[in-house]
Amino acid sequence: MALRSEFFFGHSAFDDFLFASIGEEKNGIELTVLSALTRLGFDPWAEAARLSDLPGETAERALVAVIGLLPEGDWKISNAGAIATRLVDHLPRRRAAAVQSPREKSNGVQKSKSDATIWFVAIALAAAVLIGIWGQ
Repeated sequence: MALRSEFFFGHSAFDDFLFASIGEEKNGIELTVLSALTRLGFDPWAEAARLSDLPGETAERALVAVIGLLPEGDWKISNAGAIATRLVDHLPRRRAAAVQSPREKSNGVQKSKSDATIWFVAIALAAAVLIGIWGQ
């Protein structure tokens, strides 16, 4: 019987992203995107797939929110934007930059959808952290 895909730890298109380093934790251990997403309760491969479908700037903002929820290591929260930009460069672009219709460009529909996604992710992450802190 073959393993289902969610139990298979093989090479994926997201390996470069998931195994990219965010920085070194205070205990001297390297923190990867995979570890960070797992600690925050995300399915790392699903989140990588979701981020790779977003325009680069939107993916960066989502990663800034994730990095903001992590305890600082050898990185500072003020560097979260630069770290996110570096990490997004490791994502495979599964779809070319979103092609917007002239109507979407003029009324900002695409921007409001991406902003709503970022806020939803940030609120969900904050809630997960608070639940984890209070539940201990």
